[in-house]
Amino acid sequence: MVTTPTPAGALRRTRISSLATYVPPRVLTNADLERMVDTSDEWIMQRVGIRERHIVDPGVATSDLAREASLQAIERAGLTPADIDFIVVGTTTPDTLFPSTACVLQHMIGAKHAWGYDLVAACSGFVYALTTGAAMVGSGASRRALVVGADVMSSIIDYTDRTTCVLFGDGAGACVVEASDSDEVGIIDFENYVDGSGGPALCMPAGGSRLPASKDTIERRQHYVRQDGQIVFKFAVRNFEEVCRRVLDRNGIKPDDIDWFVPHQANSRIIGAAADRLGLAKEKVIINLDRFGNTTAATIPLALNDVLESGRLKRGDLVLMAAVGAGFTVGAILLRWGLKE
Repeated sequence: MVTTPTPAGALRRTRISSLATYVPPRVLTNADLERMVDTSDEWIMQRVGIRERHIVDPGVATSDLAREASLQAIERAGLTPADIDFIVVGTTTPDTLFPSTACVLQHMIGAKHAWGYDLVAACSGFVYALTTGAAMVGSGASRRALVVGADVMSSIIDYTDRTTCVLFGDGAGACVVEASDSDEVGIIDFENYVDGSGGPALCMPAGGSRLPASKDTIERRQHYVRQDGQIVFKFAVRNFEEVCRRVLDRNGIKPDDIDWFVPHQANSRIIGAAADRLGLAKEKVIINLDRFGNTTAATIPLALNDVLESGRLKRGDLVLMAAVGAGFTVGAILLRWGLKE
């Protein structure tokens, strides 16, 4: 298990200056899935808490979703794409292995002064990407970073496998990260680590250098997500609590001090168990997976945007984000909320 060190004290305080999200208009409901596989709305709701999810139409790629969210985020920050100098895209479903989706997105939005790359951390993608973007800005290497979490999970889901096809949806979230103009708001700390021994429990077996695409891998349906649900569940519950306690304890903050807990939206039972272990009041825990499902790297910005647009998220609120994903990857970010005014 590898632990990422705390950001150095010399780094500038950074903040999320703007936030935007996008989901494709097509909705796949539990009733639709009942006609596709042997499942039921009751089973899905009881086991994972998902009622519907948004799915792209054929030919729509991750960069298309990312473009919509990114342009909105840049506009809300009072900027133009030319003001962005760094792009990091957290995604498990890039348009292609190369060029990176960050390169495609840079061209699509006209961010002609930006460089960037994709970051693969599965469901922890947005947390890892935000950590990266904040470090770039905090170090002075970037003035304005575009941080994106986007996935078209429907492109790697086997819709004959009832254990996985009910879980995932498509979506994107983007934020602009800049140096904070106040010590009262901004990213306070982060904690990231991995446990690579858990890799086989949640993976897409084929398509890489170890098992390139072939007639055999296609016939074996090895280009779709595979998951050992019990192993993933136990690891997620334990490590949601562990990563949150690490970052809270290091900063002398108690769970009661948190205004909003924004967890990765994978399973309502995982979120509930983690919140209970941390002693967080239910009204502080943001859950919206009933409407979007698990959009992988997009879940946290989608959840954060919900509480923002509802008017409940206020300047100065203490926000804790956390995610656990394939790898296994684990991450948390602690921040004081405050958009660019």
